[in-house]
Amino acid sequence: RWQKVLYERQPFPDNYVDQRFLEELRKNVHARRYRYRAVVFQSGAVVQQLCSVCVFVVTWWYMDAGVLSPQGLFAAALVSSLLGYVLFDAVDGGAGRRASGRARWADLKSTLVFAAFTYGFSPVLKTLTESISTDTIYAMSALMLLGHLIFFDYGANAAIVSSTLSLNMAIFASVCLASRLPRSLHAFVMVTFAMQIFALWPMLQKKLKAQTPRCYVGVTVLFALAALAGLATVSSVGAVLFASLLLAISCLCPYWLIRLQLLKDNIHGPWDEAEIKEDLSRFLM
Repeated sequence: RWQKVLYERQPFPDNYVDQRFLEELRKNVHARRYRYRAVVFQSGAVVQQLCSVCVFVVTWWYMDAGVLSPQGLFAAALVSSLLGYVLFDAVDGGAGRRASGRARWADLKSTLVFAAFTYGFSPVLKTLTESISTDTIYAMSALMLLGHLIFFDYGANAAIVSSTLSLNMAIFASVCLASRLPRSLHAFVMVTFAMQIFALWPMLQKKLKAQTPRCYVGVTVLFALAALAGLATVSSVGAVLFASLLLAISCLCPYWLIRLQLLKDNIHGPWDEAEIKEDLSRFLM
């Protein structure tokens, strides 16, 4: 009788297997079963980041067209940052702050240092790309924002995820676009607003998602509506296309994922690589 061993001579060819070989066949052992509502909820991170990029670009267009003053944007960003700062601590009752051991004075000092350096270097930011054509600046900004969306940490454990690279690409795009604004004050406010929407806003999103899922869903819907309303004032066609993209990501793509999961057919059996599950630490002493 054929045995599945290599240390004995058997009267069978090397590639011989009998009918018992397929008895150990298993299918989709580690396959995950997704629920539609759960996938839609997780897609909110992608929707929010797309809306963040949309709000940033629309805000830059308002400032470039002279519709929005830098003083008005700075005041609105300051008020929203204070509200978000209070909400960030109120969501978990300050447990995260106590665990990190970071005081509010340290946050205020970091904010003042960043604002002072950005304001001091704003004339340099304004004249940084004078020798580069405007079309090249727009192309570079578009590529950097696309890279920001690709490398952003949406909660997936993947090698392509890099929060540092994603943030740096977004700030680089903001510096490029800010250099095309009329004055250095515009550049200062634009870079500051980019830090708020690309660095601070995602932190609040993650806290809301972990602590209050219902509030997170409401904030996502309101933020998407605000982004669509702002884009509609610039381009109605762009607003329709952007709304179609958001609906496809949040509704259609989860449906496709669940439907494709039914077609998954991973096989496992005796041909897999051997896994040593026994504790072999005693042999290392």
